Amino acid sequence: MNSNSIITAANLSGGYKNTPVWSEASFEIAKGEFIVILGPNGAGKTTLFKLLLGLSKPLSGELSVLGQKPSRGNSRIGYVPQSHDIDRDIGIEALEIVKLGLTGTRWGMGFSKTGTKEAIEALRLVHAEELARKSLGSMSGGELQRVFLAQALVSKPDILLLDEPLANLDIRRESNLVHILSDIAKKEQVTVLLIAHNSNPLLSVLDKVLYVANGKMTIGTPESVLNSASLSELYGITIEVLKDSLGRLAIIGIEESGRHDHDHE
Repeated sequence: MNSNSIITAANLSGGYKNTPVWSEASFEIAKGEFIVILGPNGAGKTTLFKLLLGLSKPLSGELSVLGQKPSRGNSRIGYVPQSHDIDRDIGIEALEIVKLGLTGTRWGMGFSKTGTKEAIEALRLVHAEELARKSLGSMSGGELQRVFLAQALVSKPDILLLDEPLANLDIRRESNLVHILSDIAKKEQVTVLLIAHNSNPLLSVLDKVLYVANGKMTIGTPESVLNSASLSELYGITIEVLKDSLGRLAIIGIEESGRHDHDHE
């Protein structure tokens, strides 16, 4: 094992009720790497996050996160889900939302003077200091996203897991968020794993692509994974990867194996 690896999997299988979604995955992920997780709907992208978060156990194989078996509530892992259950009408300020990343997620636990410095620093990391005293209900979708990202970062995690953070963003906000995340990975040495349905906004900053499809998983540089030969082998059918004049990729032929969009697992 590479001494710099903070996530390692060996012959790992993930799924539900003894039914694998994917199996025999082996990979290593190093500190400070920026990785996108791609694959069709239902392929098992969210399954991997649940394993890393300790919310479910491997069906077989070994998984090590930060040198130990995954466990629930690990403060060294920041997680931003696709959606949040917080009522935007209660008038809570962004600063208090971010503090919940330090004090817990039950209401009443975050309303304190402690953690203010850390919360402001986390907002600064995501270029959102000006939102500190803004109420949740008055924020745009992009502003809310940065606040919840700051919440995940306030405990200074080693790993950041993001479930579809680019969904529903326009091109400008998408680009801004990608560069914020790239800076966090490189400057703060946080390992960032991001589930997405489109790699194009990320290609210029990615270290690796982890692609899940057809019950299997492959990982490598974007060039080594996002090509016709690699994806054809993974899917077991002929896949074409085309590149336009701007370097954007189009993956042709995946419709037969399921839509390449949001995971609903």
